[in-house]
Amino acid sequence: MSPDNDDELRRSIEALTAAGGAKSDRDEALPVIDRLLAALEEGRVRAAEPWGDGWRINAWVKRGILLAFRVGQDRGHDIGPAFHFRDRDTLPTWSPNVADRNVRIVPGGSAVRRGVFLGDGVVVMPPAYVNVGAWVGEGSMVDSHVLVGSCAQVGQGVHLSAAAQIGGVLEPVRAMPVVVEDGVFVGGGCGIYEGTRVEAGAVLAPGVVLTRAVPVYDLVRGEVYRAGPEAPLIVPKGAVVVPGSRPARGAFARAEGLHLQTPVITKYRDDGTAAALALEDALR
Repeated sequence: MSPDNDDELRRSIEALTAAGGAKSDRDEALPVIDRLLAALEEGRVRAAEPWGDGWRINAWVKRGILLAFRVGQDRGHDIGPAFHFRDRDTLPTWSPNVADRNVRIVPGGSAVRRGVFLGDGVVVMPPAYVNVGAWVGEGSMVDSHVLVGSCAQVGQGVHLSAAAQIGGVLEPVRAMPVVVEDGVFVGGGCGIYEGTRVEAGAVLAPGVVLTRAVPVYDLVRGEVYRAGPEAPLIVPKGAVVVPGSRPARGAFARAEGLHLQTPVITKYRDDGTAAALALEDALR
């Protein structure tokens, strides 16, 4: 799709959503939604994208996805004797067989919704779920029991280990989804939520949870990273993050020896250090 076509698609979505996306607009909206989902799947447009030193949100894309929910109608599907589902007819699952990329979706309960971009060499292990609007870059691994939420942005060469949860967001439309940049290693059972950005090459040990409410303590640089009113929590490039704790405040907490969980940066990965070796060293 050319930039002119992108702009025409944006204008069509904005006109439909300005009218409220009413059910009566279904016939008019369906071809526009189909074009948007195809553009997302081919990587021609994104819900969020790199911009300068950071990222920007394409709110019109998220409005288009919300339009697909509003004008969609629930349809039931029975496939064989044991597989049944019911969902909006505007957002069925995505078939890797129609893509021009080498994508593996291993059988066993995984689902990838329409409007998802999977780059060349992506592997999705069962069971996993990738929601509409998500972007997963070339050569990345989506392991078993992983969730990649709506509009989440996952870069190239990322490893999402078993049971990792990558949060997404559709509303409000100007809210940034979770961003996991190129070369990040996400350990098993990690949770990354509320628009957190994990910069390139970082390593998250199993069990790390990142949210807007919980600061990250950097033992190497002597800094504390927090989300701001208009800014996400950002984990710096190459940081190796492990689960940690800090004392809870107050006399009762001190008397009971209570601590709060907090992520801790124990070292930084250099260009020549593999993620597994950096993580092993940090945990030691």
